[in-house]
Amino acid sequence: MIIVKDLHKTFGDNQVLRGVDYHVHPGEKIVIVGPSGSGKSTFLRCLNLLERPTKGEIWFDGINITAAGTNIDKVREHMGMVFQHFNLFNNLTIQKNITLAPVKLKLMGEEEAAENALSLLARVGLKDKADAYPAQLSGGQKQRVAIVRSLAMNPRVMLFDEPTSALDPEMVGEVLEVMKGLADSGMTMVVVTHEMGFAREVGTKVVFMDEGIIMEENTPKEFFTNPKSARLQEFLSKVL
Repeated sequence: MIIVKDLHKTFGDNQVLRGVDYHVHPGEKIVIVGPSGSGKSTFLRCLNLLERPTKGEIWFDGINITAAGTNIDKVREHMGMVFQHFNLFNNLTIQKNITLAPVKLKLMGEEEAAENALSLLARVGLKDKADAYPAQLSGGQKQRVAIVRSLAMNPRVMLFDEPTSALDPEMVGEVLEVMKGLADSGMTMVVVTHEMGFAREVGTKVVFMDEGIIMEENTPKEFFTNPKSARLQEFLSKVL
């Protein structure tokens, strides 16, 4: 579904990505871990061109999205993105936050979008919050709404950029539960996270990034019980 070829990203003199190659197949749950500053979030943000690669190609569903003239907005309709800080519209109700994009892009009429929003909210236990505003919700509830807002577009893949790192510890579980449910439903997911339990339980592959390259990847079992590189061994000894 996604093919990344020789991806480089430089900010000024800072080379953040140094030639990343990767494939994501339909239905996979790719979990990316690594130290801060290793390039994980930059890599994720390049996948839907929120960051433009300095060099390299990204293909999504057979389309080279890095090619000049690609309508990236059309492509993004099929790639859901959940950020660390929710990015909800504070002046809109929860339901309006969810229906805004599908209606604006004429993917659904008002009525269908509203029904869809309510059924998605029910899925994450927040149907009773449809008429509330973001300021009335806890961090965990806001992040569940942010996930639902992406799902309302019926995406083919969901990208998560450290979705629990801005939350109080007791709210992390409720967001991870929703993400696990999404994984069980067969959604293709690429998740940057510090939650090693989630990586172990939900990932089909776990990827270790450091210094702008993919140093190691494996099944969760092999990744955690039999790390090959000394660098990954050192990292795991600090986080587990």
